[in-house]
Amino acid sequence: MKKLIVIIFILLIIFIGMYAYRQNKITANRNSEITVDEINKIETYLQKIYMWREITGEALPTFDNINDAPDVWLWEVVKKNLEEYELSYEQLQDKAKELFGEDLQKQFPKEGYEYMEYNEETNTYYAVGSGLDNQEDVFLLDTIEKQENGYVVQIVEYLEDYSEGYETTDTEYEIQIENLKDETIGTVKNTEDETVIQQLVKDNIDKFTKKEVTLKTDTNGNIYVTSVKNI
Repeated sequence: MKKLIVIIFILLIIFIGMYAYRQNKITANRNSEITVDEINKIETYLQKIYMWREITGEALPTFDNINDAPDVWLWEVVKKNLEEYELSYEQLQDKAKELFGEDLQKQFPKEGYEYMEYNEETNTYYAVGSGLDNQEDVFLLDTIEKQENGYVVQIVEYLEDYSEGYETTDTEYEIQIENLKDETIGTVKNTEDETVIQQLVKDNIDKFTKKEVTLKTDTNGNIYVTSVKNI
């Protein structure tokens, strides 16, 4: 009988300890938890600044400071997010600040550039069409680390090659999934869901390039990129 009481007592202590540990663990997880809304907000922002490598050299170039970012990439991001295609200098600068925040010190070139030309008669800039290939530049969110004033996000980069679809009259064809070295990692039918592609990338993640994107948030909850590096 005494043995039974001792066993029950020991089990009770173990149970209380496990319960306390579990509660502490849940609290810790809650403190560092990233909500679905935050993930969606991060992904939406990254989609806004993720470009086309055939135009900007890299879909997302590396830089230590937003003011060190390549000019063509930066202004193409602005152009990509325009609702109109004929704008004033002030509208272009305002859109740049909206996308990159007040830390951005770069000024839109008064003379325009290759893909945004200046019209002297109307004193406005208008977007010029860009030639894109059959490869879609895509990224996949890998990890998100929440910090005091922002996030550190790791992304996986890959290409979806739709060339076969342009070369055939068939309604069903193969999409080639490639890394940035143009190496085919696998194929997925165009009739399959995007999650199938994402799973293929996850299963072969070591064959793709990854980047670490540092984002900061302002007092209004807006997100801005501050740096990007290869990992």
